[in-house]
Amino acid sequence: MDFNCQNFTNEELIYVYRNLLMPRMIEEKMLLLLRQGKISKWFSGIGQEAISVGCTLALQPDEWIMPLHRNLGVFTSRQMPLHKLFMQWQGNKEGYSKGRERSFHFGSKPHHICGMISHLGPQLAIADGVALAYKLKKENKVSLAFSGDGGTSEGDFHEALNVAAVWDLPVIFVIENNGYGLSTPVNEQYRCESLVDKAKGYGIEGVKIDGNNILTVYDTIRGVRDYCIENQKPYLVECMTFRMRGHEEASGTKYVPKELFEEWGAKDPIRNYEQFLLDTNVITGTQVADIRNEFKNYIDEELKMAAEAAPIKPDEAEELNDVFMRRPEKTKARIIDHDTIQVAGAGQQTETRFVDAIKSALQQGLEQHPELILMGQDIAEYGGAFKITEGFVEIFGKERIRNTPLCESAIVGSALGLSLEGYKSVMEMQFADFASVGFNQIVNNLAKIHYRWGQNADVVIRMPTGGGVGAGPFHSQSNEAWFTHVAGLKVVYPSTPHDAKGLLIAAINDPNPVLFFEHKALYRSISGMVPEEYYEVEIGKARVVKQGEDISVITYGSGVHWASEYQEQHPGVSLHILDLRSLAPLDHTAIKAAVARTGKVLLLHEDTLTGGIGGEISAWISEHCFELLDAPVMRCASLDTPIPFNLELEKNFMAKNKIHEYIQRLLNY
Repeated sequence: MDFNCQNFTNEELIYVYRNLLMPRMIEEKMLLLLRQGKISKWFSGIGQEAISVGCTLALQPDEWIMPLHRNLGVFTSRQMPLHKLFMQWQGNKEGYSKGRERSFHFGSKPHHICGMISHLGPQLAIADGVALAYKLKKENKVSLAFSGDGGTSEGDFHEALNVAAVWDLPVIFVIENNGYGLSTPVNEQYRCESLVDKAKGYGIEGVKIDGNNILTVYDTIRGVRDYCIENQKPYLVECMTFRMRGHEEASGTKYVPKELFEEWGAKDPIRNYEQFLLDTNVITGTQVADIRNEFKNYIDEELKMAAEAAPIKPDEAEELNDVFMRRPEKTKARIIDHDTIQVAGAGQQTETRFVDAIKSALQQGLEQHPELILMGQDIAEYGGAFKITEGFVEIFGKERIRNTPLCESAIVGSALGLSLEGYKSVMEMQFADFASVGFNQIVNNLAKIHYRWGQNADVVIRMPTGGGVGAGPFHSQSNEAWFTHVAGLKVVYPSTPHDAKGLLIAAINDPNPVLFFEHKALYRSISGMVPEEYYEVEIGKARVVKQGEDISVITYGSGVHWASEYQEQHPGVSLHILDLRSLAPLDHTAIKAAVARTGKVLLLHEDTLTGGIGGEISAWISEHCFELLDAPVMRCASLDTPIPFNLELEKNFMAKNKIHEYIQRLLNY
C-alpha cells in the first residue's frame, strides 16, 4: 500500500494514526462486551475505519456529517466523550438518546452529526438540505453523507444526487463499497462497472479510490471539499473496502469466500498504516505500544464510568413530552379565533377566498421569517398547480421560492436538513396523494427525530386534498388518517379561510413537523372574513360552528360545510356542529363537551370508513364519555373504495350522501 505523505508533518501523521487506531480498539472491546451479553447488537466497521476517519478529519468540525452504522470513526474523530458513547450503546438514559435508540441511530447537534435511521437512503437528502443552508448563508462549507453499496440501489440515492446536482449544492456523497449488502454480493446489486460511474448520469464529478488507505481518503476528501466549495457543486466518491465481520455480529460471515478475507486482511488499514509509520521512522515501536496502552486504559476508564449509569426508570410524562419540541413562548402573531373577532375585534378584515387566505399566510410568513424557504413542484414562476404561490418569485426571489424536481422523498429530507441549520421550510406536496412517495421521510425522519435525539424538524408540508372535483383515485383521496397514527406529527385541516390563514401561520411558527391539509374543492368555492394582520389560530383547538340540542356532529374540512348545509335545509333539526380543525393533537375537551351537549354523536368525514379518524374518536368517546351517551356513536364516512373519477360515481362515494340517513337514525334512537 503506497502512502503519499508529502503534504503531512510527522505530528499530523501521528495524529491521523491515533484517530485511526481509536475506533478499532473500541470495537475490539465492544465485541468482547457483546459476547458477555452487556450490549445487544453491534455493526462492525473493522476493516473500513480509514473511510470514516479520513472523511471526518478532512472536514471542519462544524460541517454536518450523515453517518451510518459502520462509521464509528466519525463519532470518535469528532471527539465525542467515550463514556457517553458507551452509555448510548448500553441503552442508558445518559447516552445521546435517553435509551430510545440503538447503536448509531442517534445524532448530536454540538458535534454536527445527524443520526441515521435504518432505511439508510434518507440520510443523503438531509445532506442536501444542510448544503442548501450553507449556500443560502454564503458559508464556505460542505455536508457529507455516507452510503453503502447496497444503498445506491434505493430511490433516495437517486433523488438526493439529482437534487444536489440540479441545485448546485456543496455535498460530498461517499459510497463505502465493501462488496456486500448484508449477504448479497455487489454482482447481484448493480450492473455498472463501478458505482462512481453513476455520477456522470447526474452531471456531476466522481472518483474511485482505495478506501483502506487513510492518507488517500483524507487527501481526496480534502481536495473534493475545496472543489465543492469553489464550484458550488456536489461530488461522488466511491471508496473500495471490505467488511471483515458480518453485516452485524449475529449474521456471521459464512456467505463470504475465505480467499476474500485473506486478500483484504492483507489490506488492513490500520496495520498497513502503522507499519508505514514504523518503516519511515515517523514513529517508533515504543511509541506505538505507549499509544495502545494509553487507549486501552482510556477505554477501560470510560467503560467504568458508563457502568455507573443508573438503570432507566421509565417516566411516562417525560416520554410523551419529548415527542415534540416545546415551542418558544414568544411569538409575533396574535391569537385570533372566530370568537375573538366578535368580542375584541381583529383590526381590518377582508372578504377572502380560502385559496387567498393560504396565500396571505405564506406571504406574511415569508415576510416575518427571512429564514423561511418554500419548496415544491412548479411553485416558482408557474405559481404552483393551484396558483397559490403565483408572484412570490418576483417578491422573494428564487432562492426562497424553489422549484423542485419530481422527488418528494428528497425534498422532505432536504427540508429536514434545512432545519438542522436553523431554517424553516414549507414544502408543497402538489397533491396530498403524492405524499406516499415521501412517506418514509415523513413518518420515520421528521416525526421521530426530536424524540430520538432532541433535534427539531421545523417543517410544514402543505397537502392539497379531497374530492368533489372529479380528479379520481390519485388526485382526490383523503389520506389524513395515515398520519394521525404517527407520534411526532401534527395534522391540521382547516375548513374556513379564517382558520386556513391562522392555522398555517401557527404551523410555520411551530418548530415541529406539521402536515397542513387544504381541501381543493374549498379553494375557490368558500369565502369569509379574514383579518389582514399576521395572526394565529391555535393548533389543537376545535371550534364550535353552531350550538345545537339534538345531535352533535363532530367533523372537519368539507364535512363542516356539509353539516352546515344540512342544517340550513332541515331547520327542524338542531345540530351542534364541532369543527375539529386539528386531527393531531385532538381537542378532547371540546369533543367531550360536544358529547355532553346532546348525548348523540355523529362523526362525519370525507375519508373512507375503515381506518378513518372517526374510528379513533368513536373509541375515545366510548371509553371516556360513555355515561353521557343516549345513543351509539355513529360514523358517516365515504365508501371503502378508492375515490372514482366519474362525477356521479364520486357523488355516490361521498359521505355527504349518507348524512340524512344517519341523522334520522340518531333522531329515532
